[in-house]
Amino acid sequence: MDPIKAFEEECEDRIARYRHHRRLNELSNQWVRESWDEKYSYNFKWMGRPIIQLPQDIVAMQEIIWTVKPDLIVETGIAHGGSLVFSASMLELIGGDGQVIGIDIDIRNHNREEIEKHPMAKRITMVEGDSIDSTLVAHIRELATGHSRILVFLDSCHELEHVLAEMRAYSPLVSVDSYLVVFDTIVENLAGLKNAKEDFSINNPKAAVREFLSENPDFIIDETWNAKLQVTHNPSGFLKRIR
Repeated sequence: MDPIKAFEEECEDRIARYRHHRRLNELSNQWVRESWDEKYSYNFKWMGRPIIQLPQDIVAMQEIIWTVKPDLIVETGIAHGGSLVFSASMLELIGGDGQVIGIDIDIRNHNREEIEKHPMAKRITMVEGDSIDSTLVAHIRELATGHSRILVFLDSCHELEHVLAEMRAYSPLVSVDSYLVVFDTIVENLAGLKNAKEDFSINNPKAAVREFLSENPDFIIDETWNAKLQVTHNPSGFLKRIR
């Protein structure tokens, strides 16, 4: 057998076993809960900008971008801009004219200034406004015109209705075999933690994912990522468009 294919199959078999590895899953869940309360994900930067993601999720985003090779990435939620810079840097490595659109209801001036002077700024467009406002959504769709491979990351307000509205608004942009990634679905499992809101158990992104999938058969949860990452803030949040 071809050694590259053999290695890939070995990885696939190992990841499949992780789904049923009860002890590993329990330890991973426990670690994610404890680290959330300590704001562990706030400690990392990408090319100088805070990214506020777990390293495992950053690696997952890298794999997805490299596989899909999008010519446009749409992101809701900008914060310090680390994720925008990350996406732009991946597109720079891929080559071509790929662009990133970042949307946020409040782009703080100090963050905007740092992003605009970053070497990756040439690939980044920032749009300020409510990500689910119909006029803004129409503007983003217009900006997306002419792009053939589109990837979408949703990481703004994590309330159920807002996330669901974002999914409905931006899922039509996602190309077949590309992804709609819903961030921080983990909050459903964080009840009782000091940094968790009281209604997280019902008002959360994972609940939005379930409702969206019940009405949209074009997407499925790519369960491989749950098993492969173990430590992630986005369980069941990696949605692949299949048609």
